[in-house]
Amino acid sequence: MSAVSRPARLLDPGLCLTLRPMAYPRFFEMYRSGIKNTWTVEEVDFSTDTADLNKKMTDAERHLIKRLVAFFATGDSIVANNLVLNLYKHINAPEARMYLSRQLYEEALHVQFYLTLLDTYVPDPDDRHRAFAAVENIPSIQKKAAFCMRWLDSIQGLDRLETREQRKQFLLNLICFAACIEGLFFFGAFAYVYFLRSRGLLHGLAAGTNWVFRDESAHMAFAFEVVETVRREEPGLFDADLSASVYEMLEEAIVCETQFAEDLLGAGVVGMSVRDVRQYLEFCADQRLATLGLARRYQAKNPFSFMDLQDVQEVTNFFERRVSAYQVGVSGDVVLDAAF
Repeated sequence: MSAVSRPARLLDPGLCLTLRPMAYPRFFEMYRSGIKNTWTVEEVDFSTDTADLNKKMTDAERHLIKRLVAFFATGDSIVANNLVLNLYKHINAPEARMYLSRQLYEEALHVQFYLTLLDTYVPDPDDRHRAFAAVENIPSIQKKAAFCMRWLDSIQGLDRLETREQRKQFLLNLICFAACIEGLFFFGAFAYVYFLRSRGLLHGLAAGTNWVFRDESAHMAFAFEVVETVRREEPGLFDADLSASVYEMLEEAIVCETQFAEDLLGAGVVGMSVRDVRQYLEFCADQRLATLGLARRYQAKNPFSFMDLQDVQEVTNFFERRVSAYQVGVSGDVVLDAAF
């Protein structure tokens, strides 16, 4: 790593340690908002969930949850690895790295949440082991994991972003993890949880998912802010080839997630179809494309009315919390442009 002076652009190689004057105050504001939105796994009450699993749910619904928990078992760990191995190295602003440090804590919290979920829902140790091994032996999950790992590996060999092509490759990694993995794979998983909640089932899982949903929405917002910052600083990176690659990765992610839906819903879950899941994924993909300043491809409407309210509560307004998603207070003012 080179000197500590402030780089001219966000992706310039080096190790900037200069917080005054602050070049990217929006990243620091996001860090502060993340601190305010703190929760713990111990607050999630799973007391009614086991009764739902054993007494209220059909075999098809239990299969859905078994597959969903198997995906949850490793999904956030993949995101955390990409954050540490790739993003932190190259987003060269200390205020941005503060946010990434906060995000890493949240990814660890999500891993703890899903570990607790597994211990609660899958009491048999052998069954739990099979859930953690799902990325190797369940084809629908294996396909999603392979997609994630291919993109994680795509820039692991880059020590510095020296060339235009290297910076574009980094942007594609960042966009993939935000738009496809967090923005499609995770949002698709959340839809199953909120569908079951709409049926009066698994309120503990839904309550914890509210907080995870909010965290993931913030992670996407940060990643897209990084993309927009780079667009302002280096507009030439955003050419037709980059756009085509984004459309291609989103389509591949939808195909992976649709195969997962076929697995989850294959036994016949009343009220939810693979066609509707595919349409919801296309709706989400169009949202991600619009955020990136690209034309919507699918023109899809949200088929899940139970997600409309969730999107309003958790995405549009996730920094002003209602009672069920409280904020931990952070006091004191920070002057963003002060000099030492």
